[in-house]
Amino acid sequence: MSGRRLIGLIIGLSAVLTVGSALADSSSFVGRWHWNRSQSSPPPGEPVPNDVIAEISRADSMHVRWSLAVIAAQGQNSVETFDAVANGEFYPINSDTTAAFRLYGNLLQSTFKGPSGQTDTLTCTLSADQMKMTCRGALSDGDGRTTNYVDIYDRM
Repeated sequence: MSGRRLIGLIIGLSAVLTVGSALADSSSFVGRWHWNRSQSSPPPGEPVPNDVIAEISRADSMHVRWSLAVIAAQGQNSVETFDAVANGEFYPINSDTTAAFRLYGNLLQSTFKGPSGQTDTLTCTLSADQMKMTCRGALSDGDGRTTNYVDIYDRM
C-alpha cells in the first residue's frame, strides 16, 4: 500500500474520531471500526488493502488516539498508533507529513501534506445511526493531477 493511500485511510479514521466528538459523546466512537472494502472506491492505480481495522482509544475536542492495523494485498501486516491534535492547525504526524483537521457542523475536512507538495483532502460524514462513516477524498500529486476516492467504515 502506498504511503498516500495509507494516509487516506488514516484520515478517514481521524474523521471518525473528530466528527464523533462534535456530534455525540465521544465515548460512543471509542471502539473498533472496520473498513468496508466492497462499498469503498479506492483511487485508481493505488493498491487495495485486504483489510483495515481501527481501534479507537481516545476521541475528544483536542486529541484523537487510535491504532490502525492494515493487511496489505501482498499479505503484509502493519500496525501503527497515532495521537493527533484536532484544532485545525498543521502538525507533523511523521518525519515528512503534516496534517490538519477542521470541523464544519456535521462535516470534517482533513488535509495531509507530503514532502513533495502532495496533499490528501478528505471530507467525512456519519450516518444518522452513527454506525457508518463516508469519507470522500481527493489525492493531489503536487503537479495539478487529482484523483478522487471514497472510503466507508462500519462499526464493529
